[in-house]
Amino acid sequence: MAELHRMPPTTSGGECVFCAIGTGQAPAAFVHEDDEFAAVVDLRPVTTGHLLVLPRAHHADLASLPAEAGARMFTIAHTLAAALRRTDLRCEGINLFLADGKAAGQEIPHVHLHVIPRFAGDGFVMDADWRVRSREELAEVAAKVKAAL
Repeated sequence: MAELHRMPPTTSGGECVFCAIGTGQAPAAFVHEDDEFAAVVDLRPVTTGHLLVLPRAHHADLASLPAEAGARMFTIAHTLAAALRRTDLRCEGINLFLADGKAAGQEIPHVHLHVIPRFAGDGFVMDADWRVRSREELAEVAAKVKAAL
C-alpha cells in the first residue's frame, strides 16, 4: 500500500504537527475551518487534491474521539468529496481513509480522515488477502463484534 503521508509526526518543537496546524502555528492550505475542525491539502498527497480532515482538539486515535465529533468529521469529508468532484482536478472517484493505530498505517498520532481523489491508473492500491471467506467464519466474526458492543 502506498504511504498516505511521510510527514514527521511532530513539529520542530516536539508538539503534534496536526495540533500546530489546527492552532495556526504551522502552515497549511486550508479548505475548511470551523471551531472544531480544519481540513487542509495534504503536504504529500497520494493524488492532487488529497485532503485531510483534522479535529482541532488532540485525539490520538479514533477511540479517543467522541462519537459526535467522528460523525461530524465524516460529514465534513462528505462535503469535501462532493466539492472535489466539482473542481477541474482529476477525480473519477473518492476514497475516505482513516488509519487508526500504527498497525493500520497511522503515522501521526492525531486522528485524521483522508479524502483522496482517485482516477484509473493513479497508482494507489491496497493489497490484501481478498479471498472470499466461509459463512461460518463470517458468523464467528459477527458474533465476536456483537458481543463487544
